[in-house]
Amino acid sequence: MEIGDSLPTGHLTSADGMRFALSDRIGRPIVLYFYPKADTTGCTREAQDFSALADEFRARNALVIGVSRDTLAKLKRFAEKHALTVELASDEDGSVCEAFGVWVEKQMYGRSYMGIERATFLFDAQGKLLRQWRKVKVAGHAAEVLAAVPA
Repeated sequence: MEIGDSLPTGHLTSADGMRFALSDRIGRPIVLYFYPKADTTGCTREAQDFSALADEFRARNALVIGVSRDTLAKLKRFAEKHALTVELASDEDGSVCEAFGVWVEKQMYGRSYMGIERATFLFDAQGKLLRQWRKVKVAGHAAEVLAAVPA
């Protein structure tokens, strides 16, 4: 993805079971943040940070969607357990992760595996990429993204 690229096509399913096309959300700024796995330390912190700023994102008319490959049941439990207020969506088949280039080979304890690279993409109201953050460090990230959303 390069700055100015259009929002990729693809479908996600929200934690409440509603399937939607990414293109259905064009018309307001969109923040898509990809995270590896619900209810893990870093992913929980990131979701809590975005949720804490949810009113400020809404004040800028921005939609925030957290995307993982978790099941809908896991996303629902995750949202309820941590009182998350941002929308969570599942990309169970991985097609949207592939389109964004966040399904990557990772290394942990000397073994390789495929997983989601923590990354965030900010699109304008016309669906054009304004900014992207790759290999995100959680601390302060949500506030940095908020600052980049057009006022």
